[in-house]
Amino acid sequence: MTMNKLKMHSPDLTQANIDKLAELFPSCLTQAQDADGVMQRVIDFDQLRQELTGGIVEGPQERYQLNWPGKREALLTANAPIAKTLRPCREESVDFETTQNIFIEGDNLDALKLLQETYLNKVKFIYMDPPYNTGSDFIYEDDFAEETEAYFLRSNQRDKQGNQLVANSESNGRFHSDWMSMMFSRLRLAKNLLTSDGAVFVSCDEGEQSRLRMMMDEVFGMGNFVADMVWAAGRKNDSRLISISHEYIVCYARNAEHLKEAKIIWRQRKKGLEEIYSQYAKLKREFGTDYAGMTDALKSWFRDLADGHPSKAHKHYCQIDRRGVYFAADISWPGGGGPKYEVRHPVSQLPVKVPARGWTTPDPLKMAGWIADERVHFGEDETTVPCLKKYLRDSEEQTPYSVFYQDGRAASKRLRTLMDGDCFDFPKDEGVLQELVAMMTTQGDIVADFFAGSGTTAHAVMAQNALDGLNRSYLLVQLPEPCASKSIAHAMGYGNIAEISKERIRRAGKKIKQESAGKAGIEKLDIGFRVLKVDSSNMKEVFYTPDAVSQDLLSDQVNNIREDRSSEDLLFQVLLDWGVDLALPITQESIAGKTVYFVDGNALAACFEEGVSKEFVKLLAKREPLRAVFRDSGFANDSVKINVEQIFKLMSPSTEVKTI
Repeated sequence: MTMNKLKMHSPDLTQANIDKLAELFPSCLTQAQDADGVMQRVIDFDQLRQELTGGIVEGPQERYQLNWPGKREALLTANAPIAKTLRPCREESVDFETTQNIFIEGDNLDALKLLQETYLNKVKFIYMDPPYNTGSDFIYEDDFAEETEAYFLRSNQRDKQGNQLVANSESNGRFHSDWMSMMFSRLRLAKNLLTSDGAVFVSCDEGEQSRLRMMMDEVFGMGNFVADMVWAAGRKNDSRLISISHEYIVCYARNAEHLKEAKIIWRQRKKGLEEIYSQYAKLKREFGTDYAGMTDALKSWFRDLADGHPSKAHKHYCQIDRRGVYFAADISWPGGGGPKYEVRHPVSQLPVKVPARGWTTPDPLKMAGWIADERVHFGEDETTVPCLKKYLRDSEEQTPYSVFYQDGRAASKRLRTLMDGDCFDFPKDEGVLQELVAMMTTQGDIVADFFAGSGTTAHAVMAQNALDGLNRSYLLVQLPEPCASKSIAHAMGYGNIAEISKERIRRAGKKIKQESAGKAGIEKLDIGFRVLKVDSSNMKEVFYTPDAVSQDLLSDQVNNIREDRSSEDLLFQVLLDWGVDLALPITQESIAGKTVYFVDGNALAACFEEGVSKEFVKLLAKREPLRAVFRDSGFANDSVKINVEQIFKLMSPSTEVKTI
């Protein structure tokens, strides 16, 4: 009897795509021999093309598409499985046992592949700030990146003899191709993680914006494009022609049609409200119930504000009554032709002037109710048209604008103060990202950033959770890109960018909690994170290629796990393979002298020790875990191994049992 084994590598997306196509077009599924003569399921592409056209397929047809040298390799790279894992690092984590946040150190392409099952359709909001294409090589050097001469050949700029075929050829084209290949594979994988009502926001400059749009059209579909947000970050004087002082945040929904059908709207809290409320509270203490005096003072306060002050945009909210701050809004029927009936002034008791377009409500009784409830603003006498009171507290949100201004220097200054030095160039503004987090997410949602940089996204999530008391979690990935030897960061003791990011999150979390001290529920704010590092699989090569075992490697079959790996390393690879949430609480217990890991109570029980006996298996089965996993070579003898599944069937029939 052979117990089912975990595969211990990321999913093979090529085979998954073949399965999907086979379900849609069964006539396109065929078989072919691979290089070793083994028969494999493959797609008949000629038949598939015929299925998707109304005419006879004779050869390649011209069609609207985006193409570049390396695109096919990028697709292949995105789909290919990897035998890697995520190893926990408790010493670099904060609140490892209880936090819901994940920080992954490693290449984001590897991380995205490893997360495909665990976070499939679970991420609400993805923000990406990839390295901008500056015309030079960048740190994400995937297998499909190529040298200049190879690019010239493949892009038909030179023939095999080196003769130039295209006038004014430039090596910069290679960098566009490398950048697009890098982004294409990552966007395809990131899309799989989004919820049906989720969205992705990608920052870029004008150098790649047009290509990024076309690439995201292909990955997400043109119909899912939402907007190009233009971030004006301050004037620059470094150009002879036009000073480029903005960048873009390109936004695509996972499923725009779903957002429409579910009537989901995105709203953003207006800026400058807290200052208005603070001034209102001050005036209330000063004037008591003298609402006319309060109104005059509030109007004066608005007039004295600088033109750029965010509160000044709401200067029409300059009236005050017993309910608070309001503005006198139009009370007439939109478009004209509305109902006209008599409304009397509450003081003179004479009929007021009726608006030319008629009243906004056709029901005189409804109007009378508004008046009785003091929700209608009247003039001094009946000669003016009344207005409808619109209170500031009822209008705190607005549809986000596609163009906004935020001085980029402010974020650098705040990070410099937080980190005690200029350890990171051009950080993103946590305030801007906090607004996006608030707009896009709510209780229990996951926010992901696969180019974490200085950790701005984590900072934004924690700040918003502290503000509204909700519990969102973040998932960050950052490559341990070395800090330049002559950089300030290196002089400050940071070896790589991931170290900067983790330290920024630690400091930001403490600062947010300190600044929110005394606020109800702030003690429950999650400022921790689990550090996981991308590494080679815990399993030896023989695990993946058992048919290639030679006589001198037979001993490896007895123990197919690398010697330098801990039981907790094995546990996290099992979590990945089984698609279990990486942030679930983990406890350790001793059962019959053996260490057992329990994930989220009884969601999974794992024992990777040697000498597992029938008595131990029976004790574990009594706990009735949903899943149980053992080391394949960990059983005391073959008899125990053979009877494990039978024991669970008798004592805990719902438990799924596997080995590694």
